[in-house]
Amino acid sequence: MLDLTYETPKPKVIAGVKHDWELVIGMEIHAQVSSNAKLFSGASTQVGAEPNSNVAFVDAAMPGMLPVINEYCIEQAVRSGLGLKAEINLRSAFDRKNYFYPDLPQGYQISQLYHPIVGEGEVLVEMGPGVVRLVRVERIHLEQDAGKSIHDMDPAMSFVDFNRTGVALMEIVSRPDIRGPEEAAAYVVKLRQILRYLGTCDGNMQNGNLRADVNVSVCRVGQYEKYQATQDFSHLGTRCELKNMNSMKFIQLAIDVEARRQIAILEDGGTVTQETRLYDPDKNETRSMRSKEEAHDYRYFPCPDLLPLEIEQAWVDDIAARMPELPDAKKARFMGDFGLTDYDANVLTADLESAAFFEAVAKGRDGKQAANWVINELFGRLNKQGLAITDSPVSADQLGGVLDLIGSGEITGKMAKDLFEIVWTEGGDPAEQAAKHGMKAVTDTGAIEAALDALIAANPEQVEKARVNAKLAGWFTGQVLKSTGGKANPAVVNAMVAKKLGL
Repeated sequence: MLDLTYETPKPKVIAGVKHDWELVIGMEIHAQVSSNAKLFSGASTQVGAEPNSNVAFVDAAMPGMLPVINEYCIEQAVRSGLGLKAEINLRSAFDRKNYFYPDLPQGYQISQLYHPIVGEGEVLVEMGPGVVRLVRVERIHLEQDAGKSIHDMDPAMSFVDFNRTGVALMEIVSRPDIRGPEEAAAYVVKLRQILRYLGTCDGNMQNGNLRADVNVSVCRVGQYEKYQATQDFSHLGTRCELKNMNSMKFIQLAIDVEARRQIAILEDGGTVTQETRLYDPDKNETRSMRSKEEAHDYRYFPCPDLLPLEIEQAWVDDIAARMPELPDAKKARFMGDFGLTDYDANVLTADLESAAFFEAVAKGRDGKQAANWVINELFGRLNKQGLAITDSPVSADQLGGVLDLIGSGEITGKMAKDLFEIVWTEGGDPAEQAAKHGMKAVTDTGAIEAALDALIAANPEQVEKARVNAKLAGWFTGQVLKSTGGKANPAVVNAMVAKKLGL
């Protein structure tokens, strides 16, 4: 776990014409549950299927069709709650949220307003070494996703694809604990990471499998502390919701531009209207979408087709017993077991695939050296070629083999980089490839000594300079390495140079 002696980051302050203002941000993350079937039907959740091919009768709101709860979706929600250290409610219930839109065939959405399946939890968001924002999670509730309206296929008509209708969503609602655009993006990144570790959401923002509604407000300096002391929202400004954000970059830009819009209104003597807004990245502005609805606008009432959901504590305990190692714990273990820096551990635990690859390379080897090679050589090459870790031409066993050759002294660090390139392009066993390409470190100290003696005899002025300034002794090391084609061990040469020059 993270060291709980962390510092809290300072809130973002925006200077207005008349006053300084602070940001207050809460987020509602819609995470699509990783499941083969929908929340209340057996229809497939496959992405990319032909339009309206993954639609059961209940999804299409055919008369007389009744929803049946998908137990696996419930399990995934419970697992997510446990991953956020949240309270699991053994009794929850579904409600109908009534509104009319072409991509909502029932004319209502089945959701959980009054009795969510998951209660209060928390997410620790690192903003730098020893600087952490604790974001409280208010609740996680399950609900159905809507379909998709398509407006660009015909100049006179719109089309509707119901494939996504009824897919299970977890809505993860935070408290207004986030205090800046960077924190908001970092919170989404951390939450996405946790869900992916848990296997409860794939976090694919491009496909809309994870998207964020961002509630933004501003307040005068000092008002937030009054809210914290009283939990009285009247100390905070009126919030506006930025709908369906699916990019970390745009989340930050949208928050900043919306905050400045609100500040301009307030400093001009106006009043911010609570509403839902959309961010236009081309114009870098937000525009009104609709007035913000309240619960009574949706005419919520308990879903008459579903009994209250009751689960047993023993079932929750069984899920808890099968929980994987989560990012914070894995990071702490990597730092402790392998001696990694905070930065390196963060990079290597960013996703499960990278963490597993590193751990396979580091097993039984120098952890710091393994981290250096994975991050700098492997990740650098993958990023350059736009490849994922799962598509790496060099396996963990192959990279480990390269490190073993370095450790045994059979090849030098320079040779190792050349060997890595060969294995990347040709594959094969590193030891066999090193032998095939004549890669073998010069271990004959007699040959190295002879080369060094010749250098010293031929360069007496350089010898005197090195004895006055030891840093200049590196010239001799470089010349010996050059004369051996980089095959001599630099550490051996350095030691010999120091001995010969009396340094």
